[in-house]
Amino acid sequence: MKKNKKVSGEQHGITLLQLDANLFYERAIRSLDRFHYDKALKYFQKAVDYEPNNPINYCNMAGVLSEIGKYGESNHILQKVINEIDPDMTECHFYMANNFANMEYFEEAERELLHYLQEDEEGHFLEEAEEMIELLQYELERPTPLTKVKARAGVYEHIRAREMLEEGKFLEAIRLLETITEETPDFLAAHNNLALAYYYVGMTNDAKQAIEAVLKQDPANLHALCNLAIFYHYEGSQDKLKPLVAMLTKLDPFYQEHLFKLATTMGIVKEHAAALRHFQRLTKQGEAKKDPCISHFAAVAACNIGKLELAEKFWLMTRSMDEQSQLPQFFLILLKQMKPGLPLQPSLSYSYFSTVEEQVEAWEQQARERGEQLESIFKRAYLFWAFQYSDREAKLKAINDLDVCYDAAVEDMLKQYLLKQDEDDYVKRLVMYALRSMGMEDAFDVMLGGKLMQVDAQRVPTLESSSNLADCDPLWERVAELSLAHTARRYNAIWQHDMITLWINYLSKGYVSTSKLTKLEAWAAALEYLTAKLYNKPITYHEAAVRYGTSITTISKRVKEIDAVLGIKSKLKAPWYKR
Repeated sequence: MKKNKKVSGEQHGITLLQLDANLFYERAIRSLDRFHYDKALKYFQKAVDYEPNNPINYCNMAGVLSEIGKYGESNHILQKVINEIDPDMTECHFYMANNFANMEYFEEAERELLHYLQEDEEGHFLEEAEEMIELLQYELERPTPLTKVKARAGVYEHIRAREMLEEGKFLEAIRLLETITEETPDFLAAHNNLALAYYYVGMTNDAKQAIEAVLKQDPANLHALCNLAIFYHYEGSQDKLKPLVAMLTKLDPFYQEHLFKLATTMGIVKEHAAALRHFQRLTKQGEAKKDPCISHFAAVAACNIGKLELAEKFWLMTRSMDEQSQLPQFFLILLKQMKPGLPLQPSLSYSYFSTVEEQVEAWEQQARERGEQLESIFKRAYLFWAFQYSDREAKLKAINDLDVCYDAAVEDMLKQYLLKQDEDDYVKRLVMYALRSMGMEDAFDVMLGGKLMQVDAQRVPTLESSSNLADCDPLWERVAELSLAHTARRYNAIWQHDMITLWINYLSKGYVSTSKLTKLEAWAAALEYLTAKLYNKPITYHEAAVRYGTSITTISKRVKEIDAVLGIKSKLKAPWYKR
């Protein structure tokens, strides 16, 4: 630094200014306040001249250049700081990222931003950097490949590890969490999630050791205590679980994160009343009260202890907050199938699936794990939901389970469905077969092909509505009736419909005279035999002969006659055929 000459005022009557970097810095700031950028730049340059090894002066110059749009010159100075003056001044990378972004050099901006986040220990610009990440992701149309944020000492990596757990990438999460806990042993949240990850892959001893490591540092750590309760619950260690649950039920956490953890834990260990109390608190607090998942969980807890009116209130809240989801409407229908004051058995799980189908599939999986069939109340709710709110595929699935949930209310709902103008005729025919197979005897109205008609439950509506067979022979119908009667309760409505469709196709393509239509039982048995083969359902000629009271030889002849017209057996052998 140059020495400034100072002349005595006694000698000349004036005192010269002390020319140094501070003087020019102050003048530069005053110029900036007046938006005199050219003067500010000159003063900052003078400050650099007096203190050429002070990186702050260079950064000030770079800041003014950026302000007047000279982003390239600004970056040139910032790069000089990093390369020649102070390599540890990592905020220069953030400044350079801003300049590149302003020049729309987004790849370069991303490079410098990542360098800043991964190397800067102070993190003064973390919020601004996160905002810039959002911009870069939008402009580059891909996620930013950020692996760590040094200023957060494992926090960012921990967030990524939690995402891996949610995605089911347990082994990857374990590797990352082990690294975090080794580098920052006092990061208790990482230890807790490592315990969960170990547990998910069956490493129960390691999971408990991870929890013990947390409780050794913080005996009152709520997340660790809740995780331990969950482990005991799934292990069936009731002697260890009971005192722990007794202690946890007395807690009323202040922070939302702790309250949510305790609420979900109480739900998992079947303490639904405690879970409801905590979820109700969450529905009244901050951001949580806007979250449809929270009100759904509150409804589940209320439903599990038989408080159906309260459950309805929370599912109505969920529906208003998540208008795109069909789950709330499905659960509102489920409530109507329940008896007031009686909780569901088994209890509902605390999950919020994307679709009704995913929810039902989860229930079916749980039932299979118990070695049981899905409870009829769930199938009944699905039936009502499918026919009132869902698509063709959902209706077809629901019809398959009609036999386990059929009653007068279901019958009335299906009759109303048959009268709807814009619904699928194919599904309506399946519904008619289903009603018949359930033993319905009364005639009913149906809208088919845009026409209202009355159908006798004892007659076959497909034969009646076939344009090719408008004047169908009573014997033809008798064959169809025999096959339907013998397959009732053993075939679902779709299979029965396809069986009658097979009969209609045969009658339409191959002329069958009344004189030839003898031994009707054998024709009906042949229809069932071929339909069973189409659906890969085991059947023998002997079984069919016993069931229909006819001979194996006669059934075999009728099967050959039908197959000669329709070519069913060759279809079954085709490599593309699959049921």
